[in-house]
Amino acid sequence: MYFIFPLSLTKAENFPEFNVANWVFIVSGVLYYLLSNILIENFEKNKKSSAIMSFFVFSFALYLMSCGMYSSFIATSDPRNALTLYLIALIVVSILFVFEYFETIILMVAAEMLFTSLLIHSHAFDTEMLYNQLISFILLCGFYLISRYFFTYKANYYLQLIEIREKNLEIERGSEFKSQLLGLVAHDLRNPIAAVESIAMMMEMDEINEDTQENLDMMKASCVKARSIIDELLEAARNENTLEFVTKRTELNKFLIDIANLWKIQKDTKNIELISRAMPAYAMINLEKFQRVLDNLIGNALKFSKPNAKVDITLGKNNRHVIIEVRDRGIGIPKEKLSIIFDPFTKAGRPGLNGEQSTGLGLSIVKQIVDKHKGKIEVESKEGEGSTFRILLPEVES
Repeated sequence: MYFIFPLSLTKAENFPEFNVANWVFIVSGVLYYLLSNILIENFEKNKKSSAIMSFFVFSFALYLMSCGMYSSFIATSDPRNALTLYLIALIVVSILFVFEYFETIILMVAAEMLFTSLLIHSHAFDTEMLYNQLISFILLCGFYLISRYFFTYKANYYLQLIEIREKNLEIERGSEFKSQLLGLVAHDLRNPIAAVESIAMMMEMDEINEDTQENLDMMKASCVKARSIIDELLEAARNENTLEFVTKRTELNKFLIDIANLWKIQKDTKNIELISRAMPAYAMINLEKFQRVLDNLIGNALKFSKPNAKVDITLGKNNRHVIIEVRDRGIGIPKEKLSIIFDPFTKAGRPGLNGEQSTGLGLSIVKQIVDKHKGKIEVESKEGEGSTFRILLPEVES
C-alpha cells in the first residue's frame, strides 16, 4: 500500500512507521512459522519437549505483546490514548498461551521494561510517562489474572485427560487379563471334565445296578452342563480378543431356513416357524458366529416356553436395515431386568421351565457378535406374554 497510495497519504504522520512495522511483522511471522514447524517435527520424533521450545513460545508471546505495544505507540504521540492493540495482544497471549507462575512474572517484567524503553524513546514528559506506566501496570495486572485463570482451567483439563487415559489403560489391561484368564481356566477345565466323562462311560460297560446307572447318568449330565459353561466362557473370551472378523455376503432367507430346519430335526419339534417379509435379503455376516447368535436366541425362546408354544423367526427390512426377530410366547422377562440382560455374568439369568441353568453369558455373547456386525439388538418383553428379540443389520445390495 505504501507504493500504491498517493504521495499525499504516504507522507502523512506516522505512515512510514506503520509501513516499516508491517514489513517487520510479515517477515517475523514467516520466520516464527518456519521455526515452529521445525520444532513440531522434532517433538514428533523425540516425543520430548526442550528448553528451546519453551524459549521459542516465550519469545513469540513477548513478540505479540511488543507488536501490539509498538503499534499503539506509533498510532499517536500519547500511547495511553491508543492502547487497543496492546490490550488485544495481552488478551490473546493470556488466553492462548500456557505459562507457569514464574514465566508469567518474567513476561510481565519484560513487557514493562519494553514499554518503558519505548516511552523514553518517544521523549514522553514525566506526567505522560507516569500516566502511561499506570495504565500499562493495570493492563499487565489484568493480563496476569486472565492468564492464571486460563492456566488453572487448562491444567485441570490436562490432568483430567491424563487421569482418563490412565484409567482407560488400566481398564484395557484388566479386560485383557480377564479374558486371558477366562480362556486359560476354561480351556484347562476341559481335560478333567473329559476324564470324568470317559470314566463314567467305561463304568457303564460293566454290569451295574440301577442306582449306579442313575449316578452315572447324573455324572454325564453334569459333564455336559460343565462343558456347555466352558464353551460359553471360551466364546466370551474369544469374542473380546478377536481382532479379525471375517464376514461374507449372505442371503438370509436360505440361512434362516437351514437354521430352523436344523432345530426342528435336533429338538424333534414343529413349533419353530419362519416368516419372511423380505425376498431376497442380503447382509454381511460371519456364518459361524451369527449362527451362534440365532441358536442362542432360539434356545432361550424354547427354554422359557411351554412344550407346545410356538417360536416365530421373522425376516424383514426397514430403512436400509435387515431385521431378524425371534419371538416366543413364554414367561417373559421382568421389566426391571430388561436393562441388564445383555451384561456379562448378569443376575438376570434364570432357570428354564425344565430346570435348565443359565451362566449369564449367552445374551452377552449375542450382543458382542451383533456389535461386531455393526448391528443392533433390541428386546421387547412382557411377563406372561413372551419376548421378542430384534436384530438390525446393515443391508447390502442384492
